[in-house]
Amino acid sequence: MDYFPLFLRLHEQRVVLIGGGAVAARKFVLLKAAGAHVSVVAPELGTALQAAAQAGQLHWSPARFAPYQLDGARLVIAASDDRAVNAAVAVAAGERGIWVNVVDDVERSSAIVPAIVDRSPVLVAISSAGAAPVLATEIRGRIEAMLDHSVGTLARFAARFRKQVGAVIRDNDQRRRFWRDLLGGALAQSVRAGRIEEAEHRLHDALAVAAEAAPRGRVLLVGAGPGDPGLLTLRAHRALQDADVVLYDRLVAPEILAMGRRDAEWIEVGKRHGQADAIQHDIARLLVEHAAAGKLVVRLKGGDPLLFARAEEELAVLEAHAIAFEIVPGITSASACAAYAGIPLTARGSADAVRLVTAAHCQGGREPDWPSLARSDDTLVIYMGVAGTDRTARELIRHGRPARTPVAMIENGSRGDQRVIVSTLASMHAAAIEHRLSAPALLIIGEQAERALRFGWFGAPAIDARLPAPQALRAAA
Repeated sequence: MDYFPLFLRLHEQRVVLIGGGAVAARKFVLLKAAGAHVSVVAPELGTALQAAAQAGQLHWSPARFAPYQLDGARLVIAASDDRAVNAAVAVAAGERGIWVNVVDDVERSSAIVPAIVDRSPVLVAISSAGAAPVLATEIRGRIEAMLDHSVGTLARFAARFRKQVGAVIRDNDQRRRFWRDLLGGALAQSVRAGRIEEAEHRLHDALAVAAEAAPRGRVLLVGAGPGDPGLLTLRAHRALQDADVVLYDRLVAPEILAMGRRDAEWIEVGKRHGQADAIQHDIARLLVEHAAAGKLVVRLKGGDPLLFARAEEELAVLEAHAIAFEIVPGITSASACAAYAGIPLTARGSADAVRLVTAAHCQGGREPDWPSLARSDDTLVIYMGVAGTDRTARELIRHGRPARTPVAMIENGSRGDQRVIVSTLASMHAAAIEHRLSAPALLIIGEQAERALRFGWFGAPAIDARLPAPQALRAAA
């Protein structure tokens, strides 16, 4: 972030506005709405500001700018037509430690006036840090269309009962959930329809129920998808917004974590080689501990929570402790990575089925059924296979899968740094080493894997590692 987003209370505070033209007049309208005491410094005033001065809505100093005029100001806005004057204002404000906005000059501004959606007391501010003000305005238009004008009325309604609700529901998380459920349901519809008395009855009825109910925790097992935040489901997004505690895998994309509730408790529980069982025990303990305390706990897993994510072990623990749970599916990595690499996993006449396999050793030391996997013409999708590309290729070839079978290795699938390396079973391990393949990565094995070279559409073009090493290096350059 280049700028920290902040709302200033300017009611009855002195704000100095440098300039008397049309731009300054637009800024004055905003400052007046915020209740500021506005002092305008300009040799002359345009029609709009003249009218405001005559109505006693601002104090006008008919003079050229001088640094002393900023003394005692909470905020300064430089909206003069003279860039040299604006530059001098910025310097003087900086020397006095006063926030300054220089119109159309990001470099000299310590504060930015955003595009605003006003549903007072609800305000939405949008800023591009001065990089693309037209884009900020476009976004404001979209949000304007989304937010009904009754939002402000709903906020004022909630403010009337805030202390009463706080006196009855003292637990912060329980109180937040009470308001979330109430303001997102029938009460909001009553307010929107202008039926305020009906809304009051709904609130009192809900408060009476909440006063007698003990906080009851629950757990949501949520799939985060493969990485692209645009692939997060609406239900998963809502869960992250509602959560009191989030236990997340270390490979969940930072952009997805940023979409969650900021004041929730965030706990990384990523498993590492050789520590998975111990960490899984800690995860189970944390799930029970926080849910038993009445918290809404989100267990956030990459991809889909029911695929190679040890979900059954966690569900069994929750069942044993009589803790309520929900499962929010996510887009699994097999589907997403294949799509972002341009690989249809099935095709009529050549690949009738898809088999999802994990290369990691299962509990008890069990191995994948290599003979079955090798005999089939199905498309194989192998999770967690980076460390075992040599073993995977060797076992499949040894049990009858042709050495020339195409392979696509997809690293960071669906993310901005996605890489796709196309090889054959025979050259897969060498290609993984040569191109420094690293987790998270998925292996797609079968005739369809080669389609990445033809249909790849996202990120850098697929690397053709079927070629001899020198040619492969040139293709990757």
